[in-house]
Amino acid sequence: MWTVVYIAPSKSVAERLKDVLTGEGLLVSLRTVGLPHNGDGGSYEILVPESEVDEAMEIINSHSTRR
Repeated sequence: MWTVVYIAPSKSVAERLKDVLTGEGLLVSLRTVGLPHNGDGGSYEILVPESEVDEAMEIINSHSTRR
């Protein structure tokens, strides 16, 4: 089962996080949320398999603190 681990505010942010997670060997899927706006497609859910949720959250948290 796929689980949402993050909701990105735009497609570009979602794609960057997807690249980070897949670079660490995780399976990642993106899904749009709501209606598109400003040509960037609106918000995106970042989903990973349930078994990879903890690892994905750890990677996302460490990635956001490095900025």
